[in-house]
This record gives sequence, structure tokens and C-alpha cells, in this order.
Amino acid sequence: MTMYTPLPIPPSALGELRNVDDTGRPSRPYTAREDGVPLDCVGSPLRCCLRAIVPGERVALVSYAPLRRWATATGAAPGAYDEAGPVFIHADACEGPREAQGYPFARPGALRTIRRYNARGHIVGGRFFEIPDNAEAGFDRVLGEAFAEAEVALVHVRALEYGCFQFEVRRP
Repeated sequence: MTMYTPLPIPPSALGELRNVDDTGRPSRPYTAREDGVPLDCVGSPLRCCLRAIVPGERVALVSYAPLRRWATATGAAPGAYDEAGPVFIHADACEGPREAQGYPFARPGALRTIRRYNARGHIVGGRFFEIPDNAEAGFDRVLGEAFAEAEVALVHVRALEYGCFQFEVRRP
């Protein structure tokens, strides 16, 4: 069992993103296909339910600003630390994550950044993280390091290669 809870995109945000994303662009849903037409997304992570896309699912690639949405809910003011990036979501309402299954998208060898934020929404540190063979223990360790800093309110896990938001963890 994981020590920390990976959070998906909240349902309220998903409802908005399915219409217009966080950069003001309308959603353009399509059906995921293995042959790459119109876009090879099979196996890509869905941030609404924290699992991989399978062929035949209706999905959308949208811009998401997780820190902005957290800041709006908490009264924080991230200023220049606010950013939006691409994420895949189901084009229609989904059930969200199934039962807790550890950390999502935890392929050994994958490269991640662990970005720490304080209660004002400012970056207060981060680190490079290569997911080890024992992904759960590795994430527990690196998130434990992050939350050992008293000022850390939340952590964003992002893919190193493209900067894509993977999931959020808040102070337990």
C-alpha cells in the first residue's frame, strides 16, 4: 500500500475541461486507435482515472493548469509559477480511478520531476527522479523527502521528457 495518495484531476475540473481547456481552447474529442489515426495515444496516461488509454475509448488532449485550479480553491497566488500543459482525459464522464492500485504511470526507468510547492503556490524545490524497479518504495521515499520539508503543501509529479502533469499529492 502506498504511503501517499495520488490525486486525479477533480471531477469539477473535468467537467469544464471537456468543454474548454485551461488555455481557452474547445475540447476536440476523438476515438483512440492503435494504428495512430488520428493520433497514436493508446497507452498514454488518462489523468481523470489514472490509467492508460485503451483502443476504442473517446478521449481528448487538453491543456490543464493544476496549480491554478488548486490556488483558486485555496486562495494561493502562484503568480509566474502557474503553468498549463497537455493531458489526456476521457471525452465523456468516467468513474474516476478504480480502487487504489499504487502510484500510476510508474514504469521502472521512466523519468519524472518531483516539483514541490508551498501554501502560496510557489515552487520551493524539486528533483529529478528515475522510477526504480520497486516503484512504490521509490515514490514513497521521494515523496517522503518532499513532505519532510515543513513548507511543502503539495507535490506535482511530471514526466521529465515532455513536462506533462502525471498526478498531484497533497500533504497528508
